[in-house]
Amino acid sequence: MIRETGYQKIEETVARELSCSAHAMEHVMRVYNLCLHLTKYELNVDLDVLITAALLHDIARVREFNDKTGSIDHSVLGAEMADKILRTLGYSEKIAHVKHCIAAHRFRSKVKPQTKEAKILFDADKLDVLGVIGVARSFMMAGQYGQKIYSDISIQEYLKDNVVEEKADGRVRDISKHTPNLEFELKFKRVPERLYTQKAKEIPKGRLRFMENFVEKLKREIKGEL
Repeated sequence: MIRETGYQKIEETVARELSCSAHAMEHVMRVYNLCLHLTKYELNVDLDVLITAALLHDIARVREFNDKTGSIDHSVLGAEMADKILRTLGYSEKIAHVKHCIAAHRFRSKVKPQTKEAKILFDADKLDVLGVIGVARSFMMAGQYGQKIYSDISIQEYLKDNVVEEKADGRVRDISKHTPNLEFELKFKRVPERLYTQKAKEIPKGRLRFMENFVEKLKREIKGEL
């Protein structure tokens, strides 16, 4: 089992890697807290694995964002980075379990959560993209990466132009071409159907309704409608 000082060292390592505003330590700690909340409604959760995976889950995010080819998957690279970090800290037990949680945590991934801890991490990470926080994070990213605040491009045209394999759950190649409303259409609207834990499934309805109203109002105001 990793000790409290080990968690602190992991936090410090992750903080050094994450300069991305929407995926900085504030996001990591919200996901960490959501994991602990969801754990209250589940039995026999390995908290050591879950906490470690939550802290490390986005460690490769910035590296993916800086890659314009779409070849870096932060969940895959993050799992490998976590392996090295944990071994350096002398954490040999359950590394494979932690790596699976990280590899399976993202929405746009071919790896599906197989363990209770991986499912909780997946759900916690998804809940943090919905509601007021989801809107705020979307526009933080838009500002950071020079995105427009809205795009009228058709989904099919966008998939062909900027998404790996032209699939709705494919990775975005060039983040600067993305926009908050495209992320809403391709990801946020589909989050509820992908959640695993019962408690997580109870949360999205109100948050998603808020986002739908926001996107629709944004579209009207951009068109100059009163």
